Amino acid sequence: MKSIGLLSGIGRLPIEVAKAAKKMGISVYAVGLVDGVEADLAKEVTDYKAISIAQLGSIIEYLKSNNVTDVIMIGKVTKEILFTGQHALPDARMLALLASLKDHSDDTMMLAFVKELAKEGIQTFDQTMLLKMIMPKPGVLTKRQPTQQEKEDMEFGFKMAKALGGLDIGQTVVVKNKAVMALEAIEGTDACILRGGKLACGGAVVAKVAKPAQDNRFDMPAVGIKTIETMIEVNASALVIEAGRTLLVDREKALDLADKHDITIVVM
Repeated sequence: MKSIGLLSGIGRLPIEVAKAAKKMGISVYAVGLVDGVEADLAKEVTDYKAISIAQLGSIIEYLKSNNVTDVIMIGKVTKEILFTGQHALPDARMLALLASLKDHSDDTMMLAFVKELAKEGIQTFDQTMLLKMIMPKPGVLTKRQPTQQEKEDMEFGFKMAKALGGLDIGQTVVVKNKAVMALEAIEGTDACILRGGKLACGGAVVAKVAKPAQDNRFDMPAVGIKTIETMIEVNASALVIEAGRTLLVDREKALDLADKHDITIVVM
């Protein structure tokens, strides 16, 4: 693989991918799909161009013009842009794709997007292929061990998050005393933590896992500094993530921040 396309959403993960590819001598042609893509990404890639996710035809044209046949899609791109009207108007190709969908669930939309790229000879590969080094193994990552109540909430939350993922709704659940405070839907992880954490009035446990039928080409669960900052805002006390199936971004900084605020992080 001499070159790849990087379809980027928001967050640090696209930069991690670009850096890993650079170390392997792979040229990276990046497309910023939404507003808010990290500015540093452009410095880490061979070429960068901002093209709205709604402009499917232009995205394909850019990739083909650079002879890209393999792409990775990574970073936050939430479905809410379909309903807010804050993005560019869909082009003819995207309108046709949206009209063909049976529903607007995450997997339905992403699989259709992947198939549309494949029609043009552009294959989407596993998000984790270049990021296996930031997927933690089982254990307690922070200085503080979880309390017995937190352990029970983690097990309960993990189970609830798996069930939620099985419905292709979200990957995050906020619990306290084995009661569900919030379930993630279209609003995303951070908004879910804020809502559930406020209802818990402190001491909430956040669980984030992969879907039972997770497609590793897109929407792999990820946590990082922003996750911890959001937990701090609502005095949440613990985070549990899935071993080998969750991306931990900026690990050292995230764990340091958690330790400073007495948050325990467990990988199950």
